[in-house]
Formats: sequence, C-alpha cells, structure tokens
Amino acid sequence: MIVVHKYKFKDQNIILDVNSGAIHLVSDSIFDILESYKEKTKEEIISSLNNRYDEEELEKAYEDIQTLEKENMLFSDDSQITNEMLEGRGSVIKAMCLHVAHDCNLRCKYCFADKGAYVGERALMSLETGKKAIDFLLNQSGSRRNLELDFFGGEPLMNFDVVKELVRYGREAEKPLNKNIRFTITTNGVLLDEAKMDFINKEMSNVILSVDGRKEVNDEMRQTINGQGSYDVIMDNYLRFVEKREGLYYVRGTFTAKNLDFAEDVKHLVDLGFKNVSVEPVVTDPSLDYALHDSDAETIKAEYDRLTELFLEYEKQGKEFSFFHFNLDLNQGPCVYKRVAGCGAGTEYVAVSPEGDVYPCHQFVGNEEFKLGNVSDSVFENKLFDRFNKAHIYNKEACQECWAKFYCSGGCHANAYHSNGDVLKPYELGCELEKKRLECAIGIKAIEACQE
Repeated sequence: MIVVHKYKFKDQNIILDVNSGAIHLVSDSIFDILESYKEKTKEEIISSLNNRYDEEELEKAYEDIQTLEKENMLFSDDSQITNEMLEGRGSVIKAMCLHVAHDCNLRCKYCFADKGAYVGERALMSLETGKKAIDFLLNQSGSRRNLELDFFGGEPLMNFDVVKELVRYGREAEKPLNKNIRFTITTNGVLLDEAKMDFINKEMSNVILSVDGRKEVNDEMRQTINGQGSYDVIMDNYLRFVEKREGLYYVRGTFTAKNLDFAEDVKHLVDLGFKNVSVEPVVTDPSLDYALHDSDAETIKAEYDRLTELFLEYEKQGKEFSFFHFNLDLNQGPCVYKRVAGCGAGTEYVAVSPEGDVYPCHQFVGNEEFKLGNVSDSVFENKLFDRFNKAHIYNKEACQECWAKFYCSGGCHANAYHSNGDVLKPYELGCELEKKRLECAIGIKAIEACQE
C-alpha cells in the first residue's frame, strides 16, 4: 500500500504523507533518501548517496525523516479509520438535485442528459411535485440542520416561475423544523434576464454558469435548437450577471478532444473578467469524435501544467482567479467520511426527476436500475443504500495503491458505472487526470507558502 507520494514540482521537492495528509517541502538529500528508506538500511542508503552529498548532510537528513515518522507525519497508518466510520452512518439525506426541467433550449453535443430529456419525454416539474420533493428532503434529513438543494435540468430557467415558488415554499417549510436550505442553480444562460438575475442573486448561494470558453470552442459543442452557436446569446448575460453578483458563482466548461488546449479557454474566461472558473474533462461514448481516450492523457497533463503556469503568472500580476480543481484545503479539509466516500450519491445526496422519481444522483436519472422510489411514496426506503454506502475507497481495489485516494474519494460513482458497469471500478482516465490536478494544486500551495 502506498503511504508516501513524492514528486518534483518546478524547483520544489514535495512529499505527501497519504494517510495523515501532511505535506512536506524537503531538501534534495531527504528526497533521495526517501526513494529507498523502507527498503534499505541506513548504512546502505548513505553509502549509495555519498557521492552526491557529504555524510554529515545525509546523517541529518536521515534523522529528520525519523523524527517526522515518529510524529506520524511520514509513513503514518490509517488505523484511526474504522468500519463504523465508513458504513455505520444511517440513511440521512442532506442534499438534493431537483430536476425542475427535463427540457432544454440548447442541444449540446456532449449532453449526458439526452439534450435535456434524459432518455424520456420532455417535461417540466409541477409546483406540487416540487413541494413534495422539498418535504421529502426536510423529512429525510434527520438531525441535519443545513441542507442543500440545486435547481437543475435540462435548463431550470425554462421553469423559473416554479423555481421562485419553490424557494418561497422552502423558506417557510424549513422554519418550524429549524432547518436551513442552501439553494443553488445551474443554468445555460439563454433566458437569464434582469429579473431572473436579481432573484438568483438574492436567493441562490451558488450559481453555475455553463460555457466552454472561447467562442469557437463553445459554439462547436453548445448549440441552439436551430444549430447556431450559443456564445453570443449568453456571454453578455453572464457578464452582466457577474457584475451584479455578490455571492459565489462558477463559470463551468467542458473540454473535449476538440480543445485539448483548454488552458486557453480558462485564460479567455478570466480575461473577460470571470474570477471563478471550472473546466471539466468530458466523459462520453468513446466512439464519438470528441471523446477523450487514454492516448490523450499525456497531452492533457501537459495542459494542466500550462494552466498552472497561467495561474501562477496571473497571481504574480495581481490578476488572481479561482480554478475549481486547484482549490485545496491543506489545513482541515473534509471529514473522514467525505474523504473515503466522496459526494454521498445514493446515501446523503439524491436527484429527483420532474415526475418525483428519486435517483442516487443526476447522472443516474432515467436509469430504472437505480430508481430509489418517489417523493410521493408514503414510506421511503433506499433499496440501494448498502450498495452506495459500501462504495468507498476501502472497497475499491484500484484505490488501495493510489496516493490520491483521500482527495478524490474514489472518484465519481456515475463515471465508474458508465465506463466500467460497476460503481466499485473507478474510471481510469479520470483517475489519472485527477492525480495530475492534485499535484498541480499541491505544488501551487507549496510555492505560495514559500513566498509568504
């Protein structure tokens, strides 16, 4: 089992103790000693390196490693994580993805939701069903006070009157139960007018604005119903919205084989004035011409290096921006359960279709194998709870030897299922890219720490 990950980032030698999460910036001598620290004796190591370092330096470096090991900051174990922590929690739902619209006014080529229809009939959620969904969330949340509800689609602004009424209903329904619902929304921006902007800015804790970056890149994949590009339709809306926005937002894009130079898309969005950017790799049918393949991995990793250079250069220029995958909390981070189980799909997090059907997450909606029930059911019993509750890193063979497991938490269940037919078998390309992003994120933090 890998317990230490070591790598070079620019001129820094970085050591990550996997189980404790401790990160160390070390000298060349410590970095080289750690190459064989667990396999060779002290004498053997010093003998093999005395042509590069003097013996006194090697002795001191070896002692430093021993001290860190004694303090459980190197080669620490994970014995503090018990099976009760992993699987002993009851079925308490604290977050919901509410599909208020299974319809969309765009026809994005890579849409996993069948252009908004989710392999079914196009539909808008009724107010009655939406209210039942909020009641369901409140009733299934146990003692949890802070809850999350994301208005999703399709395109939720196509059913915005219902969205507004559901926010009002949620605010009233939460009061007698002493709950607090954090509302968020994801939109493609086509219908984002001034009135909607004002309501969203007031009521939504976070907003996701979908755009793929440069005009030619966006318009290749994100087209209107009549086949025209959407960039010119949405960009002015987004810029006006962000100018008004006081709360959190992200512009979120998807990169494909058509734009492996996606660092240019991040640069384009930041240069327009967007401060919070996320660009995600597409996961789709590998036969499609825009699909990513294992053969693209090295090109994509090199592009993350380019993006890191951009991030650091803009930071130096005073043009800081947030890139979602470079956001890393090295002080506290998520709780143990989150570190091993991830997003909570199928256990703490569910998605609800316009008909009120409940699924483990938005990417499983419409798949009858994963239907958990309906918000109108008099009694709800999550029949797939055990399946998802046990889908943590200690039950995923591929995660056992992975240094990044406590950061990615085993990856996306839906991506695992759609690529391998099994939620316990992570999507391999996604794993490789996640590890690269983490190395970049940790490296950025290391450089920033050295500059303080």
